[in-house]
Amino acid sequence: MNYPAFFDEVPPLRVRDPLAAFLGAAEGGLIEYRYIDAVRLAGHSCPTVASAYRLTCVALAALYGEELPERGGVQVSFRDGRTSGVTGVIANVVSLLTGATLDTGFKGLGGRFDRRDLLAFDAEQPLDVRFRRVDNGAAVDAMSTLRDVPANPRMLPLMHLSLAGQASEEEVREFRQLWQDRVRRVLLEHGDDPAVFVVRPVN
Repeated sequence: MNYPAFFDEVPPLRVRDPLAAFLGAAEGGLIEYRYIDAVRLAGHSCPTVASAYRLTCVALAALYGEELPERGGVQVSFRDGRTSGVTGVIANVVSLLTGATLDTGFKGLGGRFDRRDLLAFDAEQPLDVRFRRVDNGAAVDAMSTLRDVPANPRMLPLMHLSLAGQASEEEVREFRQLWQDRVRRVLLEHGDDPAVFVVRPVN
């Protein structure tokens, strides 16, 4: 799979998954997720997929500090419904990284490792997403605000031309480059920008 080189520059997310450790899928349960994993899951790279990946990384860092986040040990709730806007796309990426699912996840073994009912929608909360540790109840509210990472003004008209089949090969290439450049800026230039990735502790 050939993809933009900047994908490999995005910091990975390292987690510890007790289920993976128990079943021998990963030594010590240590799993590393990279942005390309989110792209493979979604089937594309866009600001929404990028912000979902990075917001989860930032929120888990706030929750766990120097500890490795525990995959399967975090409840995630969304303020919006699952079919509202891009909520479902974001939830898929969050589920990949945290292991949180609705009622479709792993049912557990001997009362352990249950991944069901860790994901919820239509929650009453101030920000878009809430991440809560199962073990101690610590929680953060989070949201991404991409207005501070605007698209190149040429991108939208080039997208319309491309969708209509009226763009030249050069215009299609330019559209793709501009699209992925915005993704790059979200992840690399603003990945630690608190104005773009907002995370607040829940008291």
